[in-house]
Amino acid sequence: MHPHLNRTDSEEECHARGFMWKAIGMCNGAKHNLNMCLRAERLERTKKNREAAKDKKKEIVQKWAEIEANS
Repeated sequence: MHPHLNRTDSEEECHARGFMWKAIGMCNGAKHNLNMCLRAERLERTKKNREAAKDKKKEIVQKWAEIEANS
């Protein structure tokens, strides 16, 4: 899990301009950039987990093959 996220400087500056500025979507660019960064991290973590699961599965299949061969 990600630690508590603080707003980025650009997002903080945008929100400081006032409610209407934020309400009409002028801060969406900063939010989008943050979301894309988090998405990239999530995809990288997913890729690593998938590779680890494949390795674990190969290990399990190999051990079962050894058990079957020795039975």
